[in-house]
Amino acid sequence: MRSPAPPTPAQERRLAGIALRVAAVTAFAVLAAAIKLSSARDVSLAEIMFARNAFAMPLIVGWIAAGPGRAALRTRRPAAHVIRAALGLGSMALNFGAIILLPLADATAIGFSAPLFATLLSALLLGEAVGPHRWAAVALGFVGVVVVMQPGGSAIPPLGLAMAIVAALGVGTVNITLRQISATEGVATTVFWFTAAGLVVGALLMPFFATAHDPATWGLMIVIGLAGGVAQICLTGSLRLAPVAVVAPFDYVQLLWASLLGWAIWATHPTPHMAAGAALIVASGLYTLYREHLFHRERLPATPPEG
Repeated sequence: MRSPAPPTPAQERRLAGIALRVAAVTAFAVLAAAIKLSSARDVSLAEIMFARNAFAMPLIVGWIAAGPGRAALRTRRPAAHVIRAALGLGSMALNFGAIILLPLADATAIGFSAPLFATLLSALLLGEAVGPHRWAAVALGFVGVVVVMQPGGSAIPPLGLAMAIVAALGVGTVNITLRQISATEGVATTVFWFTAAGLVVGALLMPFFATAHDPATWGLMIVIGLAGGVAQICLTGSLRLAPVAVVAPFDYVQLLWASLLGWAIWATHPTPHMAAGAALIVASGLYTLYREHLFHRERLPATPPEG
């Protein structure tokens, strides 16, 4: 029996990229669980935001020092970073608020509608061509959001739902902004200045919101920051090793983690509405990703023959 051929270097890079993506979404799930647990211990949203950036900053600085170095801190577009930080911090606050108010799996499922908003905004604001297939996928995804919301008989807090939807819209807007910034700014530059802005804003708010906490609560706040930093670094690393079309489908592993953590910690089970709506959102996201992959592949020049 012939043994299987060893993986090629390109295949190894893709597998490593997938592993980093799974590690990133696992860290995001841990972050979300730590946010809910911290809130239950009377940690305010402002303190959670501060912890997210303060305890992530050492990881990010170490990552930059080991990689691109101090040069990554230079920027030619400070105003663009201010806009990106304002949008990103607003979206983060709304997302964290939704995580606190909603079951973990529901908040995660609605959060996956962000790429649908990005597609919608890219057509409306940037004039990008969006064909009927992608419009159909966007419509399907929004139907999924409505199903998760359970209109007409939902016990889910309306404020949490509103925060989750507006947060997804904000993340979609941030994705559009990042496309424009990435033309001149590196990923490390964007990550550092966003975290620094969050740290400054959080430090200004702490005198008004900070309260005393026991060591266990501080431990949860440290987990929030470390998980957020690990997620950012792994997410970036996955895109360096493999194409978006290869690694992005594994983002939906986070939904599995959210369901498992919700069951293990809070004994919450995904409702039929949530499961059906999440399936529609995931299907629309995967199909949108597939159509974008085809679109960009068709625009690429033909690869010349080797030799």
